[in-house]
Amino acid sequence: MDISVNGIVMHYVTTGDGDAPWVTLAHSIAADHTFWDREASDLVAAGYRVLRFDTRGHGGSAVGNEPYSLELLARDVVGLWDVLGIDRSHFIGLSLGGMTGLVLGLSHSVRVEKLVIANTRSQADAPFTTLWDQRIALATSDGMASIAEVSLKRWFTEDFIARSPEKVAWVRSVIEATPPAGFAGAGQAIRAINLRMRLGTLACPTLFIAGAEDGACPAKDIRADHRSVAGSSYVELTPAAHISNLEQPRAFADAVTNFLAA
Repeated sequence: MDISVNGIVMHYVTTGDGDAPWVTLAHSIAADHTFWDREASDLVAAGYRVLRFDTRGHGGSAVGNEPYSLELLARDVVGLWDVLGIDRSHFIGLSLGGMTGLVLGLSHSVRVEKLVIANTRSQADAPFTTLWDQRIALATSDGMASIAEVSLKRWFTEDFIARSPEKVAWVRSVIEATPPAGFAGAGQAIRAINLRMRLGTLACPTLFIAGAEDGACPAKDIRADHRSVAGSSYVELTPAAHISNLEQPRAFADAVTNFLAA
């Protein structure tokens, strides 16, 4: 369904029983809500009501005219909750979605029950910023086919790419369908992330998930973030690179459902 939120039209999907607790799922850059198909099904079966949405500039959601920031993306989520009448929700985010989740947990904690942060950095360094400057320029000049080629090699292990050609082809199609302006806007938000020093104030129950083979958001950095958040939990999946929920769907789902039920 489509709805007007925070000055743009956002596309979203809800599933599950109307009286069940809410879980909101947020995808990575150059993805859409379908990256969570399996998790949505598992969570509904576990007794939750699930909200999935396309981040602005992705999938069926409009690009908009406002400069992107993580704070803006978090306000989009809060605005969507407001329109749908969701007072509080668990929140699961991966990569860009996890960055959005960190801002929600830090700035809108009264709306968040439990927080799952998967394959996510909390801080940009100089090489990371340079990488994103290059990718934004590449998407703007050459289009999303060029981004798909470099992204797939960072998102998945070589073994997964070799044994899952149909899934990889589907992921490529979603990347290539992402509007370059949406990718560039989200990239600007990612390159500016600066949350590490605030993690000690994150009060909601939090699970960090890392992929042992993730070069984009290394497990050692996610372990450090976990140690910064008192009482948080940590799960490391292997073999798994950056999009760990697609590479290790069963282990990812088990980690999430066990954490939410605890």
